Amino acid sequence: MSTVKVDTIKTTGNVEVYTCKAWVNFDGTGTVAIRASGNVSSITDVAVGRYEVNFTNSFADINYACVTGINLNTTSGGSNNYNRSAVANAGTVSKAYFNTYPDSTTSLVDVTVNQLAVFR
Repeated sequence: MSTVKVDTIKTTGNVEVYTCKAWVNFDGTGTVAIRASGNVSSITDVAVGRYEVNFTNSFADINYACVTGINLNTTSGGSNNYNRSAVANAGTVSKAYFNTYPDSTTSLVDVTVNQLAVFR
């Protein structure tokens, strides 16, 4: 397998292509476990529904964007139509914060399937 190393990728129209710099799919219930990841070294279970996603390689600054996703489940309360949401934001150059909510309230809940992608 070959490795290609470049500083910038651009289209033929000279538009820069931005790639995902870190991503993770993890189980946020019980003992937190990473299913698959790229540039994520570990997940810290801070409290119910609150996690820290720790990067293998730190970013140059905290000006990165986090995109989240969670799958509905019945293992931590509610039913399949239970409204859940996830919020992630840049924490430091070495980790992002990830929170999961059952609905529009401020309470937090653990979720079985959590996804995070980070772009910079």
